[in-house]
Amino acid sequence: MSVVGVIGAGVMGVGVAQNLAQTGHEVILVDTSEAILAEALATIRHNCRMSRLLGGPALDADAVLAKISVGVGADSVAKADVIIENVTENWDIKRAVYRELDAACGPDTVFIVNTSAIPITKVASVTSRPAQVIGVHFMNPVPAKPAVELIPGFHTSPETILRTKELLTAMGKKAIPVKDACGFISNRVLMLTVNEAAYLVYEGVADAEAVDEVFRSCFGHPMGPLQTADLIGVDTILYSVEVLYEHYSDSKYRPCPLLRQMTDAGLHGRKSGRGFYDYSTG
Repeated sequence: MSVVGVIGAGVMGVGVAQNLAQTGHEVILVDTSEAILAEALATIRHNCRMSRLLGGPALDADAVLAKISVGVGADSVAKADVIIENVTENWDIKRAVYRELDAACGPDTVFIVNTSAIPITKVASVTSRPAQVIGVHFMNPVPAKPAVELIPGFHTSPETILRTKELLTAMGKKAIPVKDACGFISNRVLMLTVNEAAYLVYEGVADAEAVDEVFRSCFGHPMGPLQTADLIGVDTILYSVEVLYEHYSDSKYRPCPLLRQMTDAGLHGRKSGRGFYDYSTG
C-alpha cells in the first residue's frame, strides 16, 4: 500500500485519514499545530468505536490509529507517494498550501485536491506538476460514502488518473468521472439548494425545522438541506457558494447574508456545536 499524506485535520481530513487507515494504507496526517492533530486522532478513535453502532463495520481503533502518523507542515509529507489536500475552500489558503507542497514533495508525488468547487486546473497552475494534479470530491462522512467525484484537470495525465482510481478502489470508493467545471455535479446543485433554503429562513418564510421537514416528509430525503449544511459546515457552504458566484458571475449563486452572519458568529454547525440547530447538549 502507498504512503498517503493527508493535509488538513478538519472534518474532511479526519474522514479521509480514517478511511485510508482502515483500508490498510499508511497515513501521514498534517495540520498547523500539535493540538489540532491530537484532537483529530481523538475524533478518529471515537468514530472507530461508534462505527458499528452507526451501521458501519466493526473497527479496531488501535489498529486504525497505528496506521496514522502526524506532522506539522509540508515537510512532514515529503516522502509521500500521494497527497490528499483537504484545507478550507479559500483560494488564498489553498494556493499557499500547494506552493509549499510542490517545494517539499518529490517530482512523482500525485496531488489530489479534495474540493467541492474550486477548478482543478486553477490549482494545478500554481504547481510545477500540473500533469500530477487531480480532483477528488469526497463526501462527508467520508468512510460511509461509497462514491466520489473524480475530476481531471486540463493537464492531468492518464497515469495520474489510473493511480488515483486504483487508490480510490482500494479505499472502497466508486469514482464518478466529472469534467473540470466549478462546483462539478454535486455542488452545482447542492449549494444552490442550501443557499436558497437559508434565504427562506433569512426572509422569515419558515424556520430551519420547517424547511427541512418538507424535504424529509414530502421528498423522502433522509436529511433536509439545512441539516446538511450543519453537517458539512456552514462556513464551508458559504465559501463554496462564494467560489461559484465569483467563477460564474451569475446572480443565482449570490450568497445568503445569513450564511455570512452565521460564519462570522462562529455558528458553523455540528463541528462548532451550533449552526441552524443546537448540538451543545449532544
